[in-house]
Amino acid sequence: MTTIYDVARRAGVSPATVSRVLNGRASVDPDMAARVRQAAQDLDYRPNAVARSLRRSRTSLWAVIISDIGNPFFTAMVRGVEDVAQEAGFSVVLCNGDEDPEKEARYVAAALGERMAGVIISSSGRPALIKRLVQAGIPVVAIDRQPAGVEVDTVLVDNTHGAESATAHLVDSGYRRIACITGPRRISTALQRLRGYRAALRSSGRQVTEDLIRHADFREEGGYRAMASLLANAEPPDAVFAANNLMTVGAVECLVDNGIGVPDQFGIVGFDDIPWAHLVRPSLSTVAQPTYELGRTAATLLVDRIADPARSTSTVVLRTELRIRESSAPSAGRRRHATNRPRPRGTVDGRGTESPTVSGPLRS
Repeated sequence: MTTIYDVARRAGVSPATVSRVLNGRASVDPDMAARVRQAAQDLDYRPNAVARSLRRSRTSLWAVIISDIGNPFFTAMVRGVEDVAQEAGFSVVLCNGDEDPEKEARYVAAALGERMAGVIISSSGRPALIKRLVQAGIPVVAIDRQPAGVEVDTVLVDNTHGAESATAHLVDSGYRRIACITGPRRISTALQRLRGYRAALRSSGRQVTEDLIRHADFREEGGYRAMASLLANAEPPDAVFAANNLMTVGAVECLVDNGIGVPDQFGIVGFDDIPWAHLVRPSLSTVAQPTYELGRTAATLLVDRIADPARSTSTVVLRTELRIRESSAPSAGRRRHATNRPRPRGTVDGRGTESPTVSGPLRS
């Protein structure tokens, strides 16, 4: 393996000069610096990452701990993180927490043991794990889910508004008994989306029926079981708002298995857009999140935190977009019963376009 001493001999300089050049110091004569860089290239020299991390007490790696690697929501989000990381000179290690607090705890322990330069985490609901990172001095940004009782930079979407828009759309389409399949009670996104569902029903003058609410696991199987449970009600629903993409898929599968037509017999709107949502028939109405921008924003906050560990924490909230497709279309009979009702801010208007209130981040 080529060493710094080999590069020094090739360039005709001292090893200390090679170190200064490769570490970006501006105090080296430009001609001498050019000789060092050329020698390093000729010899295919690569710095010892382990030794450098020991000197700096940090690697150049970020851990990105996501809650479910099987969820396509995270694909564009991680791409956004990686693009910013590469621009800033960091590499990304992807960790799948798998909605399992114990597995997530092992990844947090690994981030501590490997001296990670920073961590971006979508937590399964244990703020104590994030506190461990903060107390160890590792820069942390929470993404997608808001940790309780810990001060860290956070990037979210307006979950309550998105769920409120989706449910209000089902109301406006004439559906009478609108159910909600949301996620685990310990997770902020599940509670916020349930809050938006409740708010939309109350705004329309309807009562919230607890028997039409199911807490599932943000997985396809959980969505299927929750939908089956709703259909077994003495008075089953005629529409559902599903609080993430995988549960939406499970709910639709359950409806198909039970011979229930969408949207003629049943309406559905999901949260998180699905890449093929517009290709299936009927196409799926969804609340789309700016997933790539979520990742870029979180990574930018992490770069800022690494550069200035003492700065105040900030929270960035990005807006959602309701994309109306066939799965929530009113039938002729329902259309006669639908009335004009107050819409929550930023819902889709009659032309199928989003009002101006949905664009741009909110920072606090």
